[in-house]
Parts: sequence; C-alpha cells; structure tokens
Amino acid sequence: MSESKKLTWFRRTARFGAFLALVVVVVGAWVRLTDAGLGCPDWPGCYGHVHPAQLADKVDAINAANPERPFDYQKALNEMVHRYIASTLGLLIIALAVMSITNRRDPAQPRVLPWILVVTVVLQGLLGMWTVTLLLKPLIVTLHLLGGLTTLSLLWWLSLRPERRDLKAAERKVRRLSIVAMALVVVQVALGGWTSTNYAAAACTDFPTCQDAWWPDMDFGSAFVLWRGLGIDYEGGVLDAPARVAIHYVHRLGAYVVTLVLVAVGIAGWYRAQTRPLRVAAIGVLGALALQLVIGMNLIWQGWPLWLGTAHNAGAALVVLAMVTLLRFLVPRSEAPRFGSKL
Repeated sequence: MSESKKLTWFRRTARFGAFLALVVVVVGAWVRLTDAGLGCPDWPGCYGHVHPAQLADKVDAINAANPERPFDYQKALNEMVHRYIASTLGLLIIALAVMSITNRRDPAQPRVLPWILVVTVVLQGLLGMWTVTLLLKPLIVTLHLLGGLTTLSLLWWLSLRPERRDLKAAERKVRRLSIVAMALVVVQVALGGWTSTNYAAAACTDFPTCQDAWWPDMDFGSAFVLWRGLGIDYEGGVLDAPARVAIHYVHRLGAYVVTLVLVAVGIAGWYRAQTRPLRVAAIGVLGALALQLVIGMNLIWQGWPLWLGTAHNAGAALVVLAMVTLLRFLVPRSEAPRFGSKL
C-alpha cells in the first residue's frame, strides 16, 4: 500500500531537514575550528545586533570594552551564519510537528518523534547559548555536538520509510549487534567532541604512534574532568600537554574498537540481509567507516588542515547516518509497537 500524499510530504520535509541539520553540524565544526565560537560573545544576536555588518561604526567602542578579545568581523560572521541556519532548522522542525497533527488520522504518521524533535531543538538552543555565555566550556560544547547529531539522526529516521515484513532470526542478531555498535559510535563521537573542545586534536602529530611512542606520557587525571567551575575562558584550551595527549590517545583507541565492531556489523548485515535495502545499508556503513578512517589518518599526516578537520566532523555525521539507516531497516513497521507505537 502506498503512503498518503501528506505522509510522503512529511518524509520529504524531514529529509530536507536532515540535510539542513548536516549543514548545521558541518558549519558548527567550521566555527569551532576557526576559533569563532566567541566571535559574538552574546546570544542570540551579535553584540546586540542581527548581523555583524551593523557594528561597523561601533568597533572602536567594542574593542575598548573588550581589549582581551577584539572584534573580528570574519569570526562574528561565521558564528552568525551558523545561528541563521540553525534557526531555520528549528522552524522547519516546528513545521514537521504541525504536519504530524494535521495528518494524525493516518495510522502510519509518526506522532511522537516530531515533538521529541521540538524538545531536542529547544535544548539545542539552550546549549548554543550556554556555549557562548559559559565561554566554550568543553562539556557544554560536546553536549551541543551530540545534540546536533541527535537532531540529524531523528530527522533522517523520520525521512525513511520502514519495510513491511518480519525479520528473520539472522537479521535479529544483526540488529542486536547494531544497537551495541550504535552505542559505541555515540561514545566515540563524544570522545571526538571532547578532543576538539579541549584543543587536543593536534596533541599527537604522528600515526600510528603518538609522540613517537606507542604509549606516550599521558595525564588521565586531568584529561577527563567534566566540570572545572564557572568563569574560565576555554578558548585555546586550558590543559597541559600530557592531558591533551591522553584525550587524543583515548579517542584514537576508541576508533580502533569502533572500527572492528562496525566492520563486523557491515559484513554481518550484508551477509545476513534478506532485502536489498538492508544489504545496501550495510555496505553504506562500511563505506562511511572507510571514508572516516582515511580522513582521520590524513588529518594527522597532513598537519591538521582546516578543511580536513571540518571533513572529519562531516565523516562522523555520515557514519551516524549510515548506522541510523541500517537500524531503520532492522525495525520494520510490523515490529514498530515493540519500540514505541506511532513513533
């Protein structure tokens, strides 16, 4: 049975929203890597204005009031562009929630997830504000990254049409492994965010060794302190070199574990899949993983160029999307009530 026109448009809108969320994640990485996170020290505007160009005649006053952080038009513009796109995404998510109400009589219409998305985007707005007002506190920035990828994942999930069938026993085993793999991917993404927000990405300048050693000097005690109090400016990082090396190396070790598990998921999914979409999704996981590994290694070998750092964040988002796709096809419509009816 084909879907209703309203549900088809709902899924198309969700897919466009997923694309927009991917743009937000990538632009957010660009803002972070260009040290533009505090380009506008207030929120939601920029020094109380909608656009940095409106500040042309106020730069001297701004610099006099903030000598430790003079106004930088390009950084301010980078930050505001990110906010413009994120705000547009928020409006689109509200539109999806409204669409879920207008089409509520359709039994296939998701009715809970659209409103979970609304709550998620509100929390994202708060995290975005705290990112600025709490001076790039690593815990807040990492949670902001995870919130962005959660938004992306939910939108992509809603855009995919579930299959109408029962899973075979072999496919159920793949699903269990995939759930474990997804949890590990989330942990690895969080480690990646922690690495970036603590400016530890360049702590190891060689690969596969780090500081020319297989187990370099590391300070784990300082590396993973989640909360260091208020009023600390984290731009540029506050940790000593051994702590940054510890963060980087744990992220690298996590990559090895995730790689092994995702390879197992991809191969098992391809081998045990009973449908073409599921087989393609399994191949997608392997492809996204391979791309991310190539980007990650070259990021170190080429000395951390900005474009590759941004691509590394995009690669992480693609791995997440590949896993969400695989899981979506492993939760056919016939089993949806077991995972929350009318999601």
